[in-house]
Amino acid sequence: MAVKLFVVALFFSLCILLPLASANSTDFQYCNKAANYVVKVRGLDITPYPVKGGKETTFSIAATTDENINGGKLVIDVKYLFLHVHKESHDICKETSCPVSGDFVISHSQALPGITPPGSYTLTMRMLDGSNHELSCITFGFSISLIAESKAVADM
Repeated sequence: MAVKLFVVALFFSLCILLPLASANSTDFQYCNKAANYVVKVRGLDITPYPVKGGKETTFSIAATTDENINGGKLVIDVKYLFLHVHKESHDICKETSCPVSGDFVISHSQALPGITPPGSYTLTMRMLDGSNHELSCITFGFSISLIAESKAVADM
């Protein structure tokens, strides 16, 4: 009887944890598909993937622009399921070399709190110039897992 209970518990644990460990969401969408953004995003890299609470994760966004951008900020909003859970802002010139023109990469590393709930999250990143004009806006999903993996997921 104890063996049956153990097998049933193990089965249900695997059903819950394995989908979290194998998520591969790196596709992104522009916030406004009709907008002609000054900054065009070419790809997204999340390392390691899936993200694990308490471990450092790097989000790198490859982009291009015909403009000369001397400063501004990144505004990042995160939702868990349908709930807004986090908002932060970063100086563009601290995430990439300024002035920005042509091809460039914005890279930000951060360790999420160890108590971060596993599951599916949605991140929206807005890039604003020094006058708060929107240069670009993308949204993408990512997963936070209980199981650590060391693979990178790239869409570059």
